[in-house]
Amino acid sequence: MRYVIGVGSNLGDSESSVRDAMDAVTTALDASNDQRSSLYRTQPVGGPEQPDYVNAVVIVESEHPPLDVLALLQEIEQRAGRVRDVRWGPRTLDLDIIDVDSLESDDPLLTVPHPRAHARAFVLVPWHEIDSGAVLAGHGPIADIVERGFTDQDIERVPNSTGGGLL
Repeated sequence: MRYVIGVGSNLGDSESSVRDAMDAVTTALDASNDQRSSLYRTQPVGGPEQPDYVNAVVIVESEHPPLDVLALLQEIEQRAGRVRDVRWGPRTLDLDIIDVDSLESDDPLLTVPHPRAHARAFVLVPWHEIDSGAVLAGHGPIADIVERGFTDQDIERVPNSTGGGLL
């Protein structure tokens, strides 16, 4: 199965946390054909006052079923010190399954595509960087969404954080 996973952090050394998390994801999922975006700095969306985020997207091929992937991602977050005290609050690490093989599911344990992905520059811009032909189920080509822009969200690529290739 092909997983699109959003990675973010805004506490501690966020750039290292995001890079380390992408390594941990590919290892935990026994992934093949990994693609990683550059790192992007973004302002928080919703929640309390907090530092800017560093975000990225990693695309992996894995044989693990979606609920097992969710559990593995939550374990990685916990090892990174993730605490779930405040909804949309600051975090050492945030890993979200954005898309699984373009499937659509409203399972309360795992909704795919991610219900807010279509409105998040920090998801779609990095995803578009590594898969410009991607389609977000229920919303169309992500290139079209990115082209329309995100008037309420600033996003900038972190210097010297090239992505886009197979790892």
